Amino acid sequence: MSSQEHTVAHVHRDDIGARMGMWLFLFTELILFGGMFILYSVYRYKYPEAFHLAAKELNTIIGTFNTAILLTSSLTMALSITAVQRKQNALSVFFQMLTIVLALAFMVNKYFEWSAKFHHGIYPGSDTLLGKPAGEIVFFGLYYVMTGLHGLHVIIGIVLIAVMMRLTSKGIINNDSYVKLESAGLYWHLVDIIWIFLFPLFYLIT
Repeated sequence: MSSQEHTVAHVHRDDIGARMGMWLFLFTELILFGGMFILYSVYRYKYPEAFHLAAKELNTIIGTFNTAILLTSSLTMALSITAVQRKQNALSVFFQMLTIVLALAFMVNKYFEWSAKFHHGIYPGSDTLLGKPAGEIVFFGLYYVMTGLHGLHVIIGIVLIAVMMRLTSKGIINNDSYVKLESAGLYWHLVDIIWIFLFPLFYLIT
């Protein structure tokens, strides 16, 4: 085997390892949120009426809008990877930037949604919430923990994509080496998929 062939093979093995590592990480994330979804299901079965009443206090319009935002951001992230593969780094940077803008729009909407709840005294440990039935307390506890954890993942995704933007603009990420961007895309798609489950559980199934 020539030196050049050995180098190519070595890079190929690194790419496979990076992809496998990312999939393993995503699997642990699925276990984390999967456990929370199971917990939600158990308590929903225990407090069906309370969950029904509590869900009515959430803003379905904002939830729907945020769902559309994240689905669009998945598309822009996928387009950024396609652009790199076609040697269009500038276009890839544009789509990554658009993904970040959409992610920030999601967080702004979530901020206003949470602010409205806080304004009405519905937040963990508040007298208003503690005065509600046990089922509603559990519902909002799960709501804040699960959407809050998801929001944290969105913020991490924003930072990650910003780093990918810098690497892409410098040419470090290119059509011959884009595993990092691909991994960031997988992470972002996971964030979107988790929201696809959170949205109906809290906003639609009443």
